[in-house]
Amino acid sequence: MYVPEHFVPDETAVKDLLTNAGASDLITMTPRGLLATLLPFEYDPDAGEHGALIGHMARGNDQWEQQVQGEAMVIVRGSEAYITPTWYATKQEHHRVVPTWNYMIAHVYGQLVVHDDPAWIEAQIRRLTDRHEADYDEPWSVDQAPEKFIQRQLRAVVGVELVISRIEAKFKLSQNQPEENVEGVVAGLEARGQSGDAAVAAAVRAHNPHAATS
Repeated sequence: MYVPEHFVPDETAVKDLLTNAGASDLITMTPRGLLATLLPFEYDPDAGEHGALIGHMARGNDQWEQQVQGEAMVIVRGSEAYITPTWYATKQEHHRVVPTWNYMIAHVYGQLVVHDDPAWIEAQIRRLTDRHEADYDEPWSVDQAPEKFIQRQLRAVVGVELVISRIEAKFKLSQNQPEENVEGVVAGLEARGQSGDAAVAAAVRAHNPHAATS
């Protein structure tokens, strides 16, 4: 991944992205070529030297059965948004501005381990479900479903774990812009109010020194 110095996030920010990620792309090179599946993952910081991403996929998806050539990769995305140059104060001065895209992303590499073990899979599903149900007034839990039904569901999936060997991350959040343009980006995102805009505005504030005191 091409990562200019001003878009390099710190380790804490990357771990926060992994911890709060939604569904991410699992990509493997196999004898059949590249295979990819969108899966919800959980970040386990205590697994191995660099942590792990744990998830599950349908047993009928044969990506888990294919031999992985080299490392597997999971692409984890954070919030993203289109940035119009009309938000830049410098547009009024010299018009040497262009549109761009703000985003947060991590390419997570490692060894893919398959867990064809109902107990491991159930623990992973409970952990995943508990995180995503936590904000509901009446959160759903695995225990609410009939035991026999749950056991049938567990037999229909396999567990996958990416044991992390390295991470390449990029947080492109207007850090290369002067203070007045950064302020314009934050104000523009908050005013536009499209899906994800508020999260990107907050990220610009958090990761850009020009916006830290605004």
